[in-house]
Amino acid sequence: MAGGLILVVDDEENIQDITRMYLEQEGYRVEGVWDGIEAIQSTRQLKPALIVLDIMLPRMDGFEVCKTIRAENNHIPIIMLTARDDDIDKILGLELGADDYLTKPFNPRELVARVKAVLRRQEKMDSGYYGMLRVGDLEVDLDRREVHIGKTLVELRTQEFELLKILVEKPGWTFKREQLLSLAWGFDFYGQTRTVDVHIAQIRRKIQKSQVKIETVTGIGYKLITDV
Repeated sequence: MAGGLILVVDDEENIQDITRMYLEQEGYRVEGVWDGIEAIQSTRQLKPALIVLDIMLPRMDGFEVCKTIRAENNHIPIIMLTARDDDIDKILGLELGADDYLTKPFNPRELVARVKAVLRRQEKMDSGYYGMLRVGDLEVDLDRREVHIGKTLVELRTQEFELLKILVEKPGWTFKREQLLSLAWGFDFYGQTRTVDVHIAQIRRKIQKSQVKIETVTGIGYKLITDV
């Protein structure tokens, strides 16, 4: 979405400056704000195409910002920035509705790649899918972007849906983490496969009552299996 407006929410001036520079070089417009309250106000007023959202912010942290935006039924893509390289921030951010995350310090080129990938997924989602995928008692509605176990709706985030869809399309097929990263995110950065692991853990928790399971293939990746 060249020319789209990106809202960057971070209280560090150097992060604002370098993020703006790299995004503007790719043709994006950038608006920067410094705290959580401003982030919510700017999201409502400017309606950006995507938000780059730091967790540690004055007045209101990034988790609360994300939670507030999603509570308003706003599905704008959000990439969260975390200063801690552990799963707690990442998982909580994903549960609150973030689409992706990046750990500080980060390569600005990687952030640009993430922005492009998330926006491509959003455009693809807006264009619509068609058809239904079924494995065991698991149904994936590609048009409505809904997943059911029997008649029970499973609440999945955007990226969780993308990952599960790929696995369901080829049940029993072993996907390398790098393949899943490339197919679901649209980018392939060595060393970022932990992103896949975090999302897989979330999907497993949400479909644990299904006949369908995601099995770890040691040293390789994951595959979808069924008990029936």
